[in-house]
Amino acid sequence: MHRILIVEDEEIIRSALRKLLTHADYDVSDAGSVDEARSRYELDGFDLIISDLRLPGAAGTELIRLAPNTPVLIMTSYASLRSAVDSMKMGAVEYIAKPFDHDEMLASVEDILRRTATPEQDTAGENSTGEEGATAEGDPSRIMYGQCQAMQSVFTLIRKVAPTETTVLIHGESGTGKELAARALHQLSPRARQPLICVNCAAIPESLIESELFGHEKGAFTGAVSARTGLIEAADGGSLFLDEIGELPAEAQARLLRVLQESEIRRVGSTQSRTVDVRMIAATHRNLRAMTKTAEFREDLYYRLNVMQIRIPPLRERNGDILGLAKRFLQRQAQRMGKPDISLSPEAMRALEQHRWPGNVRELENAIERATILCDDGMITPALLDLDTDGSDVHIPAGLLEEEDPTPAPDPQTSNDLSLEDYFQHFVLENQDKMSETELAQKLGISRKSLWERRQRLGIPRKKG
Repeated sequence: MHRILIVEDEEIIRSALRKLLTHADYDVSDAGSVDEARSRYELDGFDLIISDLRLPGAAGTELIRLAPNTPVLIMTSYASLRSAVDSMKMGAVEYIAKPFDHDEMLASVEDILRRTATPEQDTAGENSTGEEGATAEGDPSRIMYGQCQAMQSVFTLIRKVAPTETTVLIHGESGTGKELAARALHQLSPRARQPLICVNCAAIPESLIESELFGHEKGAFTGAVSARTGLIEAADGGSLFLDEIGELPAEAQARLLRVLQESEIRRVGSTQSRTVDVRMIAATHRNLRAMTKTAEFREDLYYRLNVMQIRIPPLRERNGDILGLAKRFLQRQAQRMGKPDISLSPEAMRALEQHRWPGNVRELENAIERATILCDDGMITPALLDLDTDGSDVHIPAGLLEEEDPTPAPDPQTSNDLSLEDYFQHFVLENQDKMSETELAQKLGISRKSLWERRQRLGIPRKKG
């Protein structure tokens, strides 16, 4: 059994991560700081150390020096992404952004342990897992779940393209598991022992995207007090996953095209180019081909990226997978919350199968987690799932469109033909130039996170700047 040490000062995160790894059959110890970890444990006795970047006293990267023979996985918030890249330069084996997805964390841990396993551990693993373990090494289903024909086709394509150096474009709606597909491509490739750097292009401010991707020299712009390594350079030798690549601004698209064509980058403010060896994996929920027609996306970059396309089907098209996923999520949540005897009622299972799942797998996981928290008698009912019915995806408060200046009343027939998603899209596009994201969310009666997710699903770009 692999031994893992968690170093995290926040008790809630430390406890949740400890339960997650314990239920995955790892021997887990924990500490609240580097000093506590050093005083309580023999650090080189662990197979993996998972540490927060920012800790009381010494930073989590200090563990890289204190345990030179043990791989260190750094956890960081997205705001500390640059520090995470610096930690990888110092010797961290990988980083993961908080809040992390449970499947993503388990996949990362499994990948690191597999990459760093000694021959003796590999032999022991084969002997203990038998035939299933022998075939799991090349199976994407270790990372993603899918029994339906559509997902089996995805797995087949991943197995074929992973060993190559081909650039891959993953297409799928928000919440379908595009990042998990990218991890499968990386872990089944010859680059598996090198880093996989994941970047959400939509989450980085436009003014910082070039600096984050390509790095910058000292003094390149106001606030550049020291030189920084970019994410592409940090992925040298490994893979770079660019999620929501359709959100890249035009300048960054041109620079990325050069990376794909010449395998070269130039830091912001530098006159010297650097050669990089990076396998590019991109993902989007938008129609990039249509965006090239409106000049929102470079046509030459589109053709460079679209060498091999993998489409992740939405959950509503994955017949037979909904209940399988629900039961996996329920088992995990039940273990985490100490409710081992909880189950789905027949009515709840029918409700799950009949729902359209606009938020896909992520929405399903959230529904199961919510129902598990609320369930008191061991049986989850449709009421506890609290699934939105068709047509109520967007809540619009009364009087939302009231303006100081009266406007002509809309034509009734036109109003009847306007769906709530159309209404949401119309309202956002009409008001985003004069309202902040917070104000838009408040007017719509939803959270900022829900506003962002619906933008992604409907393909509504954020206003520039």
